[in-house]
Amino acid sequence: MTEAANSIVMNASDPEGMIPRPQGMDEIRRDRKNKLAAALRLFGKFGFDEGLAGHITVRDPERLDHFWVNPMGRSFKQMRVSDLLLVSHSGAVVEGEGLLNGAAFTIHSQIHMSNPNITAAAHSHSVYGKAFSALGKTLDPLTQDSCAFYDDHVLFDDFSGVVLDNDEGQRIAAALGDRKAAILQNHGLLTVADSIDAAAWWYITMERSCQAQLLAEAAGKPKLIDHQTALLTRETVGSALAGWFSFQPLYDVIVAEQPELLD
Repeated sequence: MTEAANSIVMNASDPEGMIPRPQGMDEIRRDRKNKLAAALRLFGKFGFDEGLAGHITVRDPERLDHFWVNPMGRSFKQMRVSDLLLVSHSGAVVEGEGLLNGAAFTIHSQIHMSNPNITAAAHSHSVYGKAFSALGKTLDPLTQDSCAFYDDHVLFDDFSGVVLDNDEGQRIAAALGDRKAAILQNHGLLTVADSIDAAAWWYITMERSCQAQLLAEAAGKPKLIDHQTALLTRETVGSALAGWFSFQPLYDVIVAEQPELLD
């Protein structure tokens, strides 16, 4: 494992009892910021970036009404830890230099304020997520991977343009509730989790699940996984542990390929 996996212990209070956690506020903050910068690099590598669109946030472990976010206008592909902004829930940039994306603040501040169990949130304008969102429906249980979202994501069908109004941010947060993801109709995908690792992974695998369903529906009439089997599968592939663990190989690879992201 990489540097960010050092100085960790198993946290028995974790619902899975197996996810390692850094110790001390400084270590936790460093781990979250490292993972955030890495997630943004991965989003760039996978082609999820488009102009100024897209943002990932992670809550500060000490100032719980603040979150770290990528600055507007900085490419996902070039993101470094030192580029990240610390933003209060009132919209003040209290650490870092750069522009705060208005839509990022509007969406993410409301999500973080609405649910203290959400540590991180990811949103971007990836191609298959955008395409699927235009259908105005949720994902079907077509594959083992898509079962991670079975009965655990929502459709937000109230698109009214670029999200710059706090009221719309609040509606998105309310629609999301305690689920791991939302399909924002005519907009894209949004994922959340209790770790930056899981939030990033849920986005990556949800984008691919949208791609798989679009391909399957284009080829014919897909066969759905039955309700009970989908629920049982979700317990494995959709757990907090699965979300955290699935991100680790991606993190190790991107840090090995692009170590400067930790600067």
